[in-house]
Amino acid sequence: MALVRQISSLLSKVPQNCVVSPVSFRGVHLSSSVESAVPQTEGRTKCTLVPGDGVGPELVYSVQEVFKAAGVPVDWEMFFLSEVNRPLSAPLEDVANSIQRNGICLKGILATPDYSHTGELETLNMKLRRALDLYANVVHVKSLPGIKLRHKDIDCVVIREQTEGEYSALEHESVHGVVECLKIVTANKSARIAKFAFDYATKNNRKRVTAVHKANIMKLGDGLFLRSCQEIAKLYPKIEFETMIVDNCTMQMVSNPHQFDVMVMPNLYGNILDNLASGLVGGAGVVAGASYSPECVVFEPGARHTYSEAVGKNVANPTAMMLCAAKMLTHVNLHHYAGMLRGAIAKVLKDGKVRTKDLGGQNTTNEYTYAIIANLGK
Repeated sequence: MALVRQISSLLSKVPQNCVVSPVSFRGVHLSSSVESAVPQTEGRTKCTLVPGDGVGPELVYSVQEVFKAAGVPVDWEMFFLSEVNRPLSAPLEDVANSIQRNGICLKGILATPDYSHTGELETLNMKLRRALDLYANVVHVKSLPGIKLRHKDIDCVVIREQTEGEYSALEHESVHGVVECLKIVTANKSARIAKFAFDYATKNNRKRVTAVHKANIMKLGDGLFLRSCQEIAKLYPKIEFETMIVDNCTMQMVSNPHQFDVMVMPNLYGNILDNLASGLVGGAGVVAGASYSPECVVFEPGARHTYSEAVGKNVANPTAMMLCAAKMLTHVNLHHYAGMLRGAIAKVLKDGKVRTKDLGGQNTTNEYTYAIIANLGK
């Protein structure tokens, strides 16, 4: 009931979308730009809001409170989408249509229950990505002020292809006790994500792109991905390009993360490195992410954990969700509000007086949210 009340207290409405002009490379259809602005209506921007599972509704509520206090000109169209609370879930088609119509979405993490015994292999996350063609997941891993870590001044970007690879929901038990799982790699999507990574590097003044792979073992699948990256790299002579085997990359990440700038990789490797990199800068509660299609963007935390055990305890860290909201504001050209929110987060963390438990403090989610509000514009 608490979840129902929490969700019921949030509703609103939405439009607009971002358009990326197409380009082709050797017959492959590619997106030519990383981000584009979402038009605004009567001075306000509408955004689809999906609270997610676990502590997602609590984190989203924190963002809404901060937006109200800052007077951010954003209106919400909220949908509750869930696999673990199916009776409450909105139809996937309605959510996808809203995101397509509005062009932007702020989304919490969706839990993925084990439905293997039912024969349902494709998760709700996978269905949403496929419906919207959210092919590029971008996680900016950056050290925040005031958080004591082993490595200082980390600043790298993990770009993950997230519509194929091992996450293709193509598994079957050929004979009893033997399961075959198909990993799908295509030249089209490999070239598309590679070009996205180089476009991102160009747009954001990054110097190097590292393609992460396992082509020494998976010679055909990862070999195709690697060759696609190498061909795209030739189109960007000003961007340094290197390759790295994924197991070596994990070791290099924890020992010397400063060597990395932009990394691009297939689906599974990206999922693993997103979480590993998040741990280097403070954990799942402080890293923002975004998933891009040619027509829309979904902003969601970079490390995908629902933190279900903390529901209702008022202890979750809303920093990652707030940083997602700041990225969203930048995307729709509300730079003043984005800067105000980022500045407040930086000041609260740097002061160190108010911290949630995951950062070594004893403050609640609400107390942290109020501290952010108190520091808006300072």
